Amino acid sequence: MATDDLIARLARDLKPVPRSSVAKRVAIGLGLGFAASWLLMVWWLGMRPDLMEASATMPFWGKLAYTLLLAVIGAWAVKRIAYPLGSIVINLILMAVALFAFGILAAGIFAMAPPQDHYGMLTGKSIAVCTFNIVLLSMPLLIAAFWVLRGLAPTRLTSAGAAAGIAAGAIGSVIYSFHCTESAMPFVAIWYTLGVLIPGLIGAVAGRFFLRW
Repeated sequence: MATDDLIARLARDLKPVPRSSVAKRVAIGLGLGFAASWLLMVWWLGMRPDLMEASATMPFWGKLAYTLLLAVIGAWAVKRIAYPLGSIVINLILMAVALFAFGILAAGIFAMAPPQDHYGMLTGKSIAVCTFNIVLLSMPLLIAAFWVLRGLAPTRLTSAGAAAGIAAGAIGSVIYSFHCTESAMPFVAIWYTLGVLIPGLIGAVAGRFFLRW
């Protein structure tokens, strides 16, 4: 059989994939991961008891806006890296800008606070568990993000795993913010950010093995 005939036979029944199929798979996968992580948070940690009062304060919304921004950047990175030769450079730049801007804001607040408040602003009451809890809550999301990418066509596996981990950590930090009572921006800038970056590192390492075609 001639090569051209073989190619023609193989391509005869192919149908074009809808342009929205990647976005739908990302939405479904991360949506299911979000639901699993949310249920884990409610069952394991519970909602913060003063949520209604906290939702009327700027620190609560500042923390939520920061984590939501990282989550959007992370989810977009998963979508971008799902294609052959996909790149997340623009996502990493946007994330670096967000981290830098929030860090500068947190540093300014820290500098203006009385010295006796500095230690508490950095450690809060949950320094021992904050980052660990976010990383743990991100694991169902990381599994979901890997499921998304396994069904698509990423070729840069380390970057794909990092995108999955960053998205998982960022969305996990959004979920954790509904339990955590910490509101100091220096605390959030350090320990929440670590909770996003650690799953990114885990994903980057795991992606080299679990995202192979």
